[in-house]
Amino acid sequence: MKVIASSVRKGNVLDLDGRLCVVLTAESFHPGKGTPTTQIDMRRISDGVKMSQRYKTTDQVERAVVEDRDFTFLYSDAEGYHFMNSETYDQITLQEDLVGDGKLYLQPEMKVMLSMHEGNAVAIQLPQKVVLEIVETEPVTKGQTASSSYKPAKLSNGVRTNVPPFIDTGTRVVVMTEDGSYVERAKD
Repeated sequence: MKVIASSVRKGNVLDLDGRLCVVLTAESFHPGKGTPTTQIDMRRISDGVKMSQRYKTTDQVERAVVEDRDFTFLYSDAEGYHFMNSETYDQITLQEDLVGDGKLYLQPEMKVMLSMHEGNAVAIQLPQKVVLEIVETEPVTKGQTASSSYKPAKLSNGVRTNVPPFIDTGTRVVVMTEDGSYVERAKD
């Protein structure tokens, strides 16, 4: 189905000349003078090649017809990442290049959304936020509690992020799966 370029969002699947591409980022630019444009960074599903296209915001692009289905992440091994359909209990294995950076945030029993095109998974959508544990951070320095400075910390999945000074090693925190940024202390 045809849509205008400015309505394309991350995770959408586009059909460019018969090749499916998953959108990684989509940014609209509105210069003071000139035509507004939309910059779309995407990855070709067939071979994993990343590419970038610039469109006028009113240009039409072909959005592939995909069906979003709920899946549960089971485990990962040498074959790939294993998911189970929540309704039919069918299992599917995805390769690392399709999962992408999301592999860092996958946890057993995590609910994810897989976009299916003609029976094949073409994109994965993780929950917006996940709870992870801080495994390494600097100790609190007395007197810095009033400032809004952040300190570096390492999460249980190996990702580095910045956290407020009151967060210690062993604290469970909520982080965004999109960029690994700190949201809040976990309420559990």
